[in-house]
Amino acid sequence: MTTEAYGIPLALLTTSAFNTGLILEKRALDRMPAINLGKVGLVIVGLLANPAWLAGFALMLAGLALQVIVLTLEPISLVQPILASGVALTLVLSRLVLRERLGGAESACVVVMVLSLVLLALSQDSAGGKTAPPVSTLAMAAVIAGSIVAGLLIAAWPGRRGRHAAATGISSGIGVGLLYGVGALTTKGLSGIVSRDHSAVSLGIGIVSSPYLYLLFGCSAVALLMYQAALQACRASILIPITNVVSSVYFLIAGSWLFHQSLPASPVKLALRLAGIAAAGVVLIALSRNTSSPASSSPAAVLDPD
Repeated sequence: MTTEAYGIPLALLTTSAFNTGLILEKRALDRMPAINLGKVGLVIVGLLANPAWLAGFALMLAGLALQVIVLTLEPISLVQPILASGVALTLVLSRLVLRERLGGAESACVVVMVLSLVLLALSQDSAGGKTAPPVSTLAMAAVIAGSIVAGLLIAAWPGRRGRHAAATGISSGIGVGLLYGVGALTTKGLSGIVSRDHSAVSLGIGIVSSPYLYLLFGCSAVALLMYQAALQACRASILIPITNVVSSVYFLIAGSWLFHQSLPASPVKLALRLAGIAAAGVVLIALSRNTSSPASSSPAAVLDPD
């Protein structure tokens, strides 16, 4: 029996678990008091004390764990399009479970976002799975620092300008997507340590002493908390696809430059990659001009002044 016999169903299970978990988190957050990120301790306690949110979070973590397994069984070019298709599941579940409704233009944008992720996944080649080569510390520090600052400012921008939930979803998705993209960069940096250190002792010392480890945990923690506030304030059917697209495009562009990875040699894959990036840019611009849609009925978190 080939690995495809269970690899593909496992990939479908992976994306289903991850995106269903996000929807369950959103439903639990809608029933909680408004999240105030100025009181992080109370936010964490409130989330951990909510069984419904914990169920969604556990399902999302299970999806991430399954993703690691399925990527060891199947090539990225086969798995990533299936994982990207989970965004379509988000749209369906947000309508059935959360009763969210999108306008015609918004629905079209979500479809294009799904297409963008699939095109980016199909553009991957065998070189994309190699471990990270040495990278300039100065360049990495500059990119990471700039991206973190940009992500935080963009995510907080609607609250400063007094915009409504539609703008909140777009800005929060872009900001959190950048933070998750930084997390992906640090993961790639850690893979370079794994490739260099072969003994258990040297590997452990290398990982613990690496700044990438602490950047990964820090960015992931901040992004997670901001994501919860954004989920509460915005429609999941808009926020989740934007976050996925931004993090994927950011990692693809920044990672390729930092780790000296060349563009696909195949003209077809190069065209797919450029088309995926272009589609992502077009849809973000289109959504930013369509912020007159009705706001979500969920309670306003600090990211949404309304």
